[in-house]
Amino acid sequence: MWDFLYCPDYWDDLEYICQFPSIDWDRLKGKSVLLSGATGQIGSCLVDAIMHKNISGQLNCTIIGLTRNAEKARNRFYKWSDSEYLRLISCDICDPDESFFDTRGDFVLHLASNTHPVAYASDPVGTIKTNIYGTDYMLKSAIYGKADCFLLASSNEVYGECRGDAALFDESYCGYINCNSLRAGYPESKRCAESLLQAYRTKYGLPAVVARLTRTYGPTLLPDDSKAMSQFIQNAIKKEDIVLKSAGNQFYSYTYVADAVTGLLTVLTRGVDGEAYNIAEPAYDGKLSD
Repeated sequence: MWDFLYCPDYWDDLEYICQFPSIDWDRLKGKSVLLSGATGQIGSCLVDAIMHKNISGQLNCTIIGLTRNAEKARNRFYKWSDSEYLRLISCDICDPDESFFDTRGDFVLHLASNTHPVAYASDPVGTIKTNIYGTDYMLKSAIYGKADCFLLASSNEVYGECRGDAALFDESYCGYINCNSLRAGYPESKRCAESLLQAYRTKYGLPAVVARLTRTYGPTLLPDDSKAMSQFIQNAIKKEDIVLKSAGNQFYSYTYVADAVTGLLTVLTRGVDGEAYNIAEPAYDGKLSD
């Protein structure tokens, strides 16, 4: 399942990320990074990149990775099993126990989410809860820990379907979403998550940024991913025919996973000015009320 970890090209990708000039690695020196979705397609590559950078001995950045499946996480990150800079915590971000709020990260990223059609259909409630409840819990963690920056991994899905009035979308574009369809749970909950982040920024002064990711591909693609692109790749690997289920006239944006991680780390380290915010730490009453 993790064959790509033996491929030199993947480690070249990690080195590419580590040397990319737009990332301000100095901001991560001696810091901690708390992220959900540590074993996901993008999260796992991000963990590998930071741990690879740690090898130089000049970063010393601790990764605190949240995952629902601890055994899967240990197997995925076996290369770093002896490192003091990787901590893996078993946690359901939709319903964490109180010990979760004792976990602090200087930088906090919410990357956990269902991102493909079969997941939307088989777990529609979980999809929405991860994007809304999960964002709320991760934001609270960032507030309690007075994080330097919070990053939400959002999606190009927030733009909705093109209304036929634009060939390209800018950040202000807001297309059509049929909120009564099952699939709408993903883009609508991502929109809500972005609004929730803006509310935390306004109320608490939390340094926070949003990265709207497009369809991501690459060696860390999970085997159960059901997006069309993923099916095409799996067909090619198995030397099977690639079957189009439509006329194939759609235009989409795609991002290689190493570029996605490079973008996330750039936004994380340069998206806000990094100045500390001076607010009283909210009292945690165990109820997670506002």
